[in-house]
Parts: sequence; structure tokens; C-alpha cells
Amino acid sequence: MGTPIPCSAQEEHIFRSRHPAVVVPDITLPDFVLQDAELYADKVAFVEAATGKTFTYAEVVRDTRRFAKALRSLGLRKGHVVVVALPNVAEYGIVALGIMAAGGVFSGANPTAHESELKKQAEAADAKLIVTNDLNYGKVKGLGLPVIVLGEVCISTAVNWNELLDAADRAGDTLAYEEVLQSDLCALPFSSGTTGMSKGVMLTHRNLVANLCSSLFSVGPEMVGQVATLGLIPFFHIYGITGICCATLRNKGKVVVMGRFELRTFLNALITQEVSFAPIVPPIILALVKNPIVDEFDLSKLKLKAIMTAAAPLAPELLTAFENKFPGVQVQEAYGLTEHSCITLTHGDPSKGHGIAKKNSVGFLLPNLEIKFINPENGQSLPENTPGEICVRSQCVMQGYYNNKEETARTIDADGWLHTGDIGYIDNDGDIFIVDRIKELIKYKGFQVAPAELEAILLTHPSVEDAAVVPLPDEEAGEIPAACVVMSKGAKESEEDIMEFVASNVAHYKKVRVVQFVDSIPKSPSGKIMRRLLKEKMGTTSKAS
Repeated sequence: MGTPIPCSAQEEHIFRSRHPAVVVPDITLPDFVLQDAELYADKVAFVEAATGKTFTYAEVVRDTRRFAKALRSLGLRKGHVVVVALPNVAEYGIVALGIMAAGGVFSGANPTAHESELKKQAEAADAKLIVTNDLNYGKVKGLGLPVIVLGEVCISTAVNWNELLDAADRAGDTLAYEEVLQSDLCALPFSSGTTGMSKGVMLTHRNLVANLCSSLFSVGPEMVGQVATLGLIPFFHIYGITGICCATLRNKGKVVVMGRFELRTFLNALITQEVSFAPIVPPIILALVKNPIVDEFDLSKLKLKAIMTAAAPLAPELLTAFENKFPGVQVQEAYGLTEHSCITLTHGDPSKGHGIAKKNSVGFLLPNLEIKFINPENGQSLPENTPGEICVRSQCVMQGYYNNKEETARTIDADGWLHTGDIGYIDNDGDIFIVDRIKELIKYKGFQVAPAELEAILLTHPSVEDAAVVPLPDEEAGEIPAACVVMSKGAKESEEDIMEFVASNVAHYKKVRVVQFVDSIPKSPSGKIMRRLLKEKMGTTSKAS
């Protein structure tokens, strides 16, 4: 287990899941999620909301097999990385599973990324192949790698997806088949560059199968074949591919695929496709609560049972407003990170005694996981109700950052604990609360101020559409909290009014000391506020009051 822990074992405060352990079968991720697919052969697995294009379970199995075979015929070998630069399309899950079934490693990239960013990811991942669509082909054609292109347009210098699959049917199985093991890498997502340089996260088949077993522990046989999940969160994100595509396929549901968010299309898809489960980011919840377009729709036609939000904390007031507007729709929260996938869930199946966590918590610890909260200064583990850095240990912990031993050693310690960089605590009932990112806490005269808390307060102001809080350097205080605020049309309040509003709701040291009105808050595809960008922007224009 590596070097011994300095304090005696009695003093270690390690929290384990209150739920019994779940068994993790020894099979690859594609075999795990497509298990029993033949029993659901004609059921729809993926449907595109905009075009109506569908794939049944039989087609997903067939095309995953054809694509895996085609990749091997193109020379893909075990451990080779394939970068996928696609928007959410009906074929996305087939592309990812085909790569994994061939022994390759799927590395999702943001299709809206700049050419130079895609080049960086392909180089950092030592990619051997790119999969993209006709729209994005121009950005990857100069990388000197073979490119497979989805879409109707035939590009002479690229391999066409449909032709490739047809050729796979005709080819014999003469290729030496390398057996894919659960210990082999299957995914290399790049972890958000909001906290520094983007890094490739090495995940094995076992990491992801184990995570699905833990996060789906509460789903009973009666739910299999019944769920329609909204596929809007980008599939290049680990939550998109595992939490949405793989989890839904495992339970033989339907993924309603959406390439981009447009409120009318979104509401229309929820109603016509009878979506029951919609993982969305807080900015969309904001739109559902505040945008008048929503009132054009007959919300009684919704079959929505639950929405799920992760990636960014949900302001309690926003939660209440949503529940008032959409009564009967559960708001679930989850907590996870690329380096581990899902860690906590707020909602289990109460009929199995799995219960529901408290509001504003990110939920209870999933089965098979251990968690502890440490004092970042000395590494000492802390008891209940004491905020510390969240550390997690399980079979889901990544193998490390690709080609980056230093960062790996900084993140996973000798005892296998993954240090998340998030500050949180566990209460006496086993519910977990996130306070903020260590790196994002603002230190005002030595006091710690959590941006998320101030953002939640700003959003309660009737004229505030959106807000983000960042630290600004200050000679006297070290750092001061500064807010970028998007005001609603026709709002009369001044910057000073907004500062006073916050001041009347918080301790003196937490006051927002600079307010700047902006048109929009820059956010990553997963809905996280891009604080670094805002910091740079504000640093150049601000005058502190």
C-alpha cells in the first residue's frame, strides 16, 4: 500500500458508503453496456432530436462490431488513441464503443475547439487517428493523421464513415485479434484547463465499469428498458459518454441526442421524445426558470421525472424557483470529476431504503467508495461536519495523467487516495456538501470567501440574470471579491446597488467590493464558470471601491 500513514489507524477518519458493496463483473466496457442487447434488438437506443435519425440496439451492436473491425484493418492496435472531434450525434456512442472494442483508447475533444487546441490534444495524446464530421474536417486535416469523416459529404483525402463500415462487412477476419482486458486503457478524456494546463486522464475499462456499477446500484430491473435520457451534455465529456450514453445503454433506455442547446428545440424534444431523465447544467435551469419562451409550451405534456445537475453548484434559490415551476420533477445533484467519474448522488430508490439526500448537498457516497476529508495544511483526516479537502479511493480512480508523473503524484498519494482539490464535509447522516474549490477560494485579509456562495446570493436579486465572482489582487486585503454581473433587460440598478444588496446578506469580509456589468459570463461546455478568463478581464479594467 505504499508508505505507512503517519497517524495511527484509529485517528484516520475514513467514511465508507452506507450501501452494501456491489459486484463489478470482469468484462470490457462495450460488453458490459451492450449485455443482453439482443433482447432489445428493435428498441431505439439513440435518436437525434433535430433530425429524427435513430439507431436500434441491433444496429448499435452491429455497427460497434463493424467499426471495431474496420479500425483494426486500418492498423489500430491495443492502446492506440483515437481523438473524436464530433458534436453530439446519433453515431457518437457507436464511435466511442467501437474504438474501445478494438482495444483502442477513446479521447473526446470539443468540436468547437480551435485548430491549435485540437492539435495540442492530438499531440499530447499521441493520437494515431481522428474521427470528425465534414464541418470540422478543415481543423484536423493538417495534423498528418488519417481522418474518418461522418456525414454525407465525401472528402477525397479522408475515409468516409459509411464506406468504411461497408468495407468492414466485406473484409475477412484474418486480423490477429488482440484480446482486450479490463485492465487496458479505454478512455483518455482531457481534464478541464480551468485549473491550469489540460491533462489526459487515463481510464481503464475497469474504472468505467466499476463506476457504472456503483452509480447505477439503485436502478432495479423494473426500470430496464423504461428510461429516455436527454443527451445534451457534450459526449466528449466523461459524464456525457459514461453517465449518459453508457448508463442508458446498460439499462436499455433511449438517448435523445441534442447537438446544441436552443430553448424551443429543447422543450420540444423533452415533450415529443417523452424524456424522463434530463442531465443539464445550471445555466439551462436558469433559462427554464426565467425565460418567457417556456410559457409557449404545454408543460403538462412533459413526462420528465428528474433533472440532474453536476459540474457547477446549483444556487438554492434557483432550485426552489425550478421546483415551483416544474412541480413533480425531481432535482438530483451529483458530484464527480474526470479523474474518478461519479462519486456521490442525491437520489436513490426509497423503496429499497436508499433515500434522498438533503437539499444543497451533493448526496451520499456511492457503494464501493471510500472518502475522507483532510486538512490541506498537514494532511490530517477530519471528523464529520469539518470542511476539508475531499479525497476518494475506489476502483474508479484514474491510472494517472498521461505522460505526466509529477501531476499524477500530486493528485494520487501512495495509499491510492485521489485528492480532488474540492473542499467539502460529510454530516452525521452521511450526506456530503461541497464548499468550493481550494484553488478558487478568495483570501480576503486571511478570511476564506467562497465565490459560489456569493454567486448564489447575487442570483437571488430579481434583476440579476447571471453572475460570477472572482478574486482581484488588492494591496491591503491580499484579494478582494469582485463580481461580473449580467443584468436583465430594463434593470435600473447601479453597480453600487448590487454591492449593497450583497453586503446586506453576508458577513463584512465576504462583501463584493467591485461590480462590473457584462453581457455574458464565459462558461466551459460543462457549465463551469471560466474564472481565469474573467480574472484576466477584470484585472485590466477594475477600479476598486
